[in-house]
Amino acid sequence: MSSLRVLVVDDSLITVKKITGMLAELGHAVVGTAGTGAGAVDAYRELKPDLVTMDITMPDMDGVEATRLIIEEFAEATIIMITSHGQERMLFNSLEAGAKGYLLKPLKKAKLESIIEKAKTRDA
Repeated sequence: MSSLRVLVVDDSLITVKKITGMLAELGHAVVGTAGTGAGAVDAYRELKPDLVTMDITMPDMDGVEATRLIIEEFAEATIIMITSHGQERMLFNSLEAGAKGYLLKPLKKAKLESIIEKAKTRDA
């Protein structure tokens, strides 16, 4: 798999660092981060990354709405949701909004790699 430019969206700095580290180990470059849904939309417009990892629960705008707005403007966007157990309804809404897949916390590098491959295959 070729190196991807990734936007990491999560309101937890610990989670951002963890995802960033995993992505680097997988050979991808984190080109930006955001801690809110509105920040994610703005960062996507500016950076146009190959992939977004999107948290669902964030201040100001949740990941479902941010995903919907990004997909409305950029239909080609590849977004993977990151969520905790117990958010199944929001996860379903995210997939309806255009997300290509999801991962449950706590994250594992092998699962991250697998979901990225599946998401990119769906785009091809």
